[in-house]
Amino acid sequence: MLQNDLRQPAGAKHKRKRVGRGNASGHGTYSGRGLKGQKARSGPGLRIGFEGGQLPLIRRMSRKRGFTNIFRVEYAEVNLRSLASRFPAGSEVTPETLVQVGVIKNLKKPVKVLSQGDLEGALTVRAHKFSAAARQKIEAAGGKAEVIAT
Repeated sequence: MLQNDLRQPAGAKHKRKRVGRGNASGHGTYSGRGLKGQKARSGPGLRIGFEGGQLPLIRRMSRKRGFTNIFRVEYAEVNLRSLASRFPAGSEVTPETLVQVGVIKNLKKPVKVLSQGDLEGALTVRAHKFSAAARQKIEAAGGKAEVIAT
């Protein structure tokens, strides 16, 4: 089969409706506009969103305020309590190991370590960012908090 042999299926193409061409056409006299009224008149129609003078939906809804910072970085947040329960003392914690143990889902977002919970054993934690309190707790437990370049 060649491209020039292809045809549209029956009923896929409609003839253009020609209004105002006499009553025999079925679209004469009022040309499908009904009788009188604002939408029966010639000229440009109603503007988008016009509701006949009622306060339009776009104005009834609350307005968004502020702006969206396009440079904002979303972090995958990890608390110390989830590290303490999943990693034995002396182990090394990286974003890859966090995915393996199921603390985070994937490596799409950079990892930030937060301070909720306590560490008993010393861990070497490599992440993109640390909260000040988390860094303090890791070092107090005898571990290291190493920052990975994003």
